[in-house]
Amino acid sequence: MNSKDIRQSYIKFFQTRGHAIIPSASLIPENDSTLLFVNSGMFPLVPYLLGEAHPAGQRLVNSQKSFRTEDIDEVGDNRHNTFFEMLGNWSLGDYWKSEQLNWWFEFLVDELKLDPKRLYQTIYAGSKDGAISRDTESEEIVRQIFNKYGVDDDGRIFEYVDKNWWQRGDAVGELGGPDSETFYDTGKDHDPKFGEACHVNCDCGKYIEIGNSVFMQYQKTDKGWEELKNKNVDFGGGLERLSMALQGKGNVFQTDLFNDAITKLEEMAGKKYEDNNRPFEIIADHLKAATFIIGDEKGIGPSNTDQGYIVRRLIRRAIRFGRQLGISQKQWTKGIAEIYIEQYKDIYPELNKHKEFIISELDKEEAKFEATLEKGEKEFEKLSDKISGAEAFDLYQSYGFPIEMTIELALEKGIKVDEEGFNEELKKHQDLSRTASAGKFKGGLADHSVETTRLHTASHLLLAALRRVLGDHVSQRGSNITAERLRFDFPHPEKMTPEQIKEVEDLVNQAIQDKLPVHFEEMPIEQAREIGATGVFDSKYGERVKVYFMGDFSKEICGGPHVENTGELGHFKISKEESSSSGIRRIKAVLE
Repeated sequence: MNSKDIRQSYIKFFQTRGHAIIPSASLIPENDSTLLFVNSGMFPLVPYLLGEAHPAGQRLVNSQKSFRTEDIDEVGDNRHNTFFEMLGNWSLGDYWKSEQLNWWFEFLVDELKLDPKRLYQTIYAGSKDGAISRDTESEEIVRQIFNKYGVDDDGRIFEYVDKNWWQRGDAVGELGGPDSETFYDTGKDHDPKFGEACHVNCDCGKYIEIGNSVFMQYQKTDKGWEELKNKNVDFGGGLERLSMALQGKGNVFQTDLFNDAITKLEEMAGKKYEDNNRPFEIIADHLKAATFIIGDEKGIGPSNTDQGYIVRRLIRRAIRFGRQLGISQKQWTKGIAEIYIEQYKDIYPELNKHKEFIISELDKEEAKFEATLEKGEKEFEKLSDKISGAEAFDLYQSYGFPIEMTIELALEKGIKVDEEGFNEELKKHQDLSRTASAGKFKGGLADHSVETTRLHTASHLLLAALRRVLGDHVSQRGSNITAERLRFDFPHPEKMTPEQIKEVEDLVNQAIQDKLPVHFEEMPIEQAREIGATGVFDSKYGERVKVYFMGDFSKEICGGPHVENTGELGHFKISKEESSSSGIRRIKAVLE
């Protein structure tokens, strides 16, 4: 089965079992202050897992675009990608462990025809302090499943503590629970350098995790973890790894998800993938991820801060490995991006919609980096057996070397980099606020406090005013709202004039003075489009959404907290208007 068939089969399988199909959320988090990018199907659904009713019901299914920054250095080990698709199904207080585990194995064995003898399962061993018991319920269900398929369960079920416990956080009110992971035996021999004995979580790569059923069974209280009345199921399975298993490959990059891109790279480099696995895989992975991030509905181009820094790092790392392979063409990265756009245009139409923006950003970034890369490499070669913070920062500032690239090059030469010194140098330059590894991006809402809620409500009025003053091309490309101020990113080709800024302020303040009532209505997404609501219209399935109305001034799809009347907001003031990245402007504003 090709990857498209697997994706469609999964969604149809759960749809026939009463699950509503929901669209993939944006890769850029909306209302979570802890994430740089959406890294699983679960995070966009947090409000519903915490108890809010989902417009589509209690059973949901989708394929979610996901990106994990922490996996950048893992690419090249046969099973990791930075960008991947997470197949997900959820029960919001509906079915429980027996239905979930049985359905999942039915999908694998009966639908996909995977050999059950190559499947293994893990369960939760119980907490070390004994407060939460071993998940014997899941264990018994899994034993019955293996027996159903005529497979001896002896030595097929493993148990772990930390690896089979999931929790969202440590604060009171957070959810947690055991999980049960499914592993596939690739047939590879165990590599003894990873330990004498092999097991499903061994790093040798013989076994790969293809799915994880999380059972949100507990909630954190002042007294510890207590059982929830309405328990949730959150399942996630990697499409790339399922494709690898079903297509009989030993590596995710040998699947149809990457074949065309790697064939194109072989043509460009004049070299074979099998002789140069790691550089081919890094390029194919990084340019795919960059294409999806830039082409997102809230697309982010390369920059020196926040998500843009990650995009820049991905592109520049791909270019460096392209040089290593001997790719000599100019502006070659767009050729790989075009392959991914064509491959995914029917599934994620935003890529084709934003094709020009993707190509333009890749071309500009490649030109910038190529102009200084050769000089930077020469400067790097001059450095001795330890690279100081100042030297690393000079490579970054003068030659565009992300600190991670300097570290990687240094590792290849067996020399050290003073990372702490680099970070100290970086702090001296306010325009380079931080590297991606220095901390987490404060995107979305910092909290649900009164002040944050007021500013979030004001951001709706701001968007409506910007569209009136600048035009309908204005949309939200990212926001960051704290109790002190709001930050709002939007596409616009030029700096706003003082007159435009004042006009926007006046429109927002007039809407506040008019004391407009704020309410929401649930409706099909097509109806939201028809009435002129702003928001992301990327769904093919006609699911229901919440549209927040503020009089006749603003109609916007949203799931965050709002005040009940605009008169509660106070006086709106734009404190700064600046460039965020190429073609993207940023406004910072306060309520006085």
